Amino acid sequence: MDIPRIFNITESAHRIHNPFTPDKYATLGEALRLQPEARVLDLGSGSGEMLCTWARDHGITGTGVDMSPLFTGQAKRRAEELGVAHQLTFIHDDAAGYVSDDKVSVAACVGATWIGGGVAGTIALLARSLRAGGIILVGEPYWRQLPPTEDVARGCLASSISDFLPLPELLALFGDLGYDVVEMVLANQDGWDRYEAAKWLTMRCWLEANPDDELAQQVRAQLTSEPVRYATYTREYMGWGVFALMAR
Repeated sequence: MDIPRIFNITESAHRIHNPFTPDKYATLGEALRLQPEARVLDLGSGSGEMLCTWARDHGITGTGVDMSPLFTGQAKRRAEELGVAHQLTFIHDDAAGYVSDDKVSVAACVGATWIGGGVAGTIALLARSLRAGGIILVGEPYWRQLPPTEDVARGCLASSISDFLPLPELLALFGDLGYDVVEMVLANQDGWDRYEAAKWLTMRCWLEANPDDELAQQVRAQLTSEPVRYATYTREYMGWGVFALMAR
């Protein structure tokens, strides 16, 4: 069980697998008013930075579930590094359909809403693990500017304009699903740069170490095209944020 190998290559040096920076996770943790020993579930937990830093800074306990054995291993090592391994459990598993045995105070899916077939399905999945009065966290892209054509949307690596909503419409969708938006923290362009541009050095180093790998040609093509594609499309048109929701 694993994610496509190309992502394990391009994001192998990432601690955060989305456009957030450490200060954004710190802001989010403060905004949620996390209490010591609050239990957090993170589906699609990546390399565990959110849970690990919140365990260190706020004393939370929690569980992270991710399909990548590489990222899950990195999360466990990060927890050891920060001295919070006794507070956290990281599970290598498919987060789709995962429901916690014990109800949690915060149920999160920060940037992997495909696990529930989209925003609505992921919120419904998270709600199954949530205690009464708890908070759901959803990390999701949105259109900062609506692409003028479908080709521009595809340049942002979307399949079509309809894949994402402008921010006001995304916030309205949460309301239509029966939730109050009680907080949000949005990535900025620096965060996007750190997420995307960090892949380029990783790809270059990987190519130098693995010139004969079966994916070398794909990685070379991606490294050649990605800086211009990113600057032309994603950086101009896409936003990303984490939204805190409470059921009405």
